[in-house]
Amino acid sequence: MGGAPSTPRNSGGDDVSVSEYPIATFVGEKSFPLASDFWNKLLELPLSSRWPTDRVQQACELFAQSNGYTRHLSKLLIHLSWCLQELLQDSDAQSSIYKKAVNATYISSVFLKHLIENGKSDSLEELHLSLDESEPVPHGFVMDQDIHNFVMHSVLSFIGSTEVSPNSYVLHQELLNFMLVTMSTQLLSGPSPRPRDANPFIDAAMAQEKSLVCLAVRRLLLNYISRHRTPPNAKSYLYSDGDQQGILERVGSAAATFVLLPLNYLVNNSGGSKNPLAECSLHVLLILINYHKSIMSDESMTDKSDDSATSDPVSKVHVFISGNTFSKALANAIDVEFDRSDVEGNAHPTGPHVRIPFASLFDTLGMCLADEGAVLLLYSLLQGNSDFKEYVLVRTDMDTMLIPILETLYNSSRRTSSNQIYMMLIVLLILSQDSSFNSSIHKMILPSVPWYKEHLLHQTSLGSLMVIILIRTVQHNLSKLRDVYLQTTCLATLANMAPHAHHLSAYASQRLVSLFYMLSRKYNKLSDLTGEKLQSIKINLSGEDDGVSEDLTAELQIFTDFLRLVLDILNAILTYALPRNPEIVYAIMHRQEVFLPFKNHPRFHELVENIYTVLDFFNSRMDSQRSDREWSVQKVLQFIINNCRSWRGEGMKMFTQLHFSYEQESHPEEFFIPYVWQLAVSRGGYSFNPEAINLFPVPQPVEVST
Repeated sequence: MGGAPSTPRNSGGDDVSVSEYPIATFVGEKSFPLASDFWNKLLELPLSSRWPTDRVQQACELFAQSNGYTRHLSKLLIHLSWCLQELLQDSDAQSSIYKKAVNATYISSVFLKHLIENGKSDSLEELHLSLDESEPVPHGFVMDQDIHNFVMHSVLSFIGSTEVSPNSYVLHQELLNFMLVTMSTQLLSGPSPRPRDANPFIDAAMAQEKSLVCLAVRRLLLNYISRHRTPPNAKSYLYSDGDQQGILERVGSAAATFVLLPLNYLVNNSGGSKNPLAECSLHVLLILINYHKSIMSDESMTDKSDDSATSDPVSKVHVFISGNTFSKALANAIDVEFDRSDVEGNAHPTGPHVRIPFASLFDTLGMCLADEGAVLLLYSLLQGNSDFKEYVLVRTDMDTMLIPILETLYNSSRRTSSNQIYMMLIVLLILSQDSSFNSSIHKMILPSVPWYKEHLLHQTSLGSLMVIILIRTVQHNLSKLRDVYLQTTCLATLANMAPHAHHLSAYASQRLVSLFYMLSRKYNKLSDLTGEKLQSIKINLSGEDDGVSEDLTAELQIFTDFLRLVLDILNAILTYALPRNPEIVYAIMHRQEVFLPFKNHPRFHELVENIYTVLDFFNSRMDSQRSDREWSVQKVLQFIINNCRSWRGEGMKMFTQLHFSYEQESHPEEFFIPYVWQLAVSRGGYSFNPEAINLFPVPQPVEVST
């Protein structure tokens, strides 16, 4: 689990036999009270010991049978909380306390995961997260407190309050793994949250006080930014010898070892992580901020529809989504430089806030945007945090963030998931809503773009490259994916950029006119097919339509909208930015025949009219000089540049400037919760019984020969 298998190394048979006795006692039928010395013996096992896989599986099955009576899971979680509290209270705590905390976290993860993925009841009664009423408890322990709330408070407190150091690295990693296990109850539910879904641990996390939530969010972000390498003293614990998988990856279901491969194809997987703590922190954060709890309220009203003396109460059920404290904490995060820069006496935010270095976060995201988790985090920040969005928009090195996104979109046919493409396009759409962004990207010149193979891009502006990649994505989608949402998002972003185009390159201009031509051919083909189908129905007089004509009509309407949108893009450039874009004028003049069929078309003529106003202006001036000179490409372009100076836009119709904004769907959790868990399962090496997963479709198991 996490970025690296969390498995102690095998140091020999003696360690195994030493380990098995307390483990066998733990899963047995004898119940040990909280104050028993047995717990010290269990938690003081050598960290170097490794349990054989078959014995772990057998232990888990025995534990599932005995835990209802012994309540050993609850007691172990209480001991874990006590260990963490002791570490928080004493910064110079002995290494033995760290060892006990690591063992408590690890052992809890193993057995809790088995209970969750093999649970039979919707309410997860198999966990037995309570103590028996007759249980003798130590002085100071409150018997009726929720154990899941008690342990989550301790775990989040330690994560949020303790720096990651070589000595604490292993415990931080194991606690993040433990959080993934506790939150994996979401995998048992469907993609739409329901009031009866049982997620006790993540609900407990949401119930923590705001200050603790802010500390935890801050630490998870700092872990991601810092990208701590695994310290040498931790490698012997976190990594097993050779290519063996860790216990947590193998326990629970034999099918789990087979499901990892097909799950990897759900998302972009680049292999093992070099920064397991950073990646695990990101997955935990994404799961927390995207959690939605559905709550049902039952309100009684009196039916007053008649004037009778008695009236019947009517029960009305409301289902609503509760707030997410972690999402709010991320949305309200501020830059650590806020206090220093706010020198004009502006009011400071009150209450606890997440304070993080925006500059470091921006740079880290720029380095990691080939990874889907990084794109999701960037989206969450841009969509929810206005301070971070404003920070991004004033950066002068937007290429740091845009180039990785554009390169990934360029290579999207190479196993890039459709979800990743969507998220990147939405990020571009959000950025394009800002006029300063649209202006600044045309001022940044890229010496070369080595990964773009179809055409040599030399001294191309970042804005021109963005136009080229968006058009290429549209064209690829037309021929392969046929996804209307993807298409609309690309064209909406281009429409936002159009009025601010500045020295659009020759290649970008050509691709824009070629896009119009490609869409026009598709439109004409659909128009002909639709006409033929309607004529066929009239001739047959059958009165029956098999639905084909309706499908054709709907597709024709889609391409009508696409074609009008491309004409709007061209109009916006010609209306608001023609003098700055001679190359677009050249591209239109060079391919002016493609617009002719639409000059008098009832659906397009008003949008094509401006294009012909431009063509008439430049053609008439060129005709007056054509007889006495030969026209090369360079001479035509220079002629256009010269005449752009005298262009006044006379005769141009002014259309309302299009501006598209991104709006989240009404139930975003139905997309994001399954998506983030797909990332956690496939990218984090987190195996889970595939037969128990209801959150997203699991590919058929693929057995790998060994």
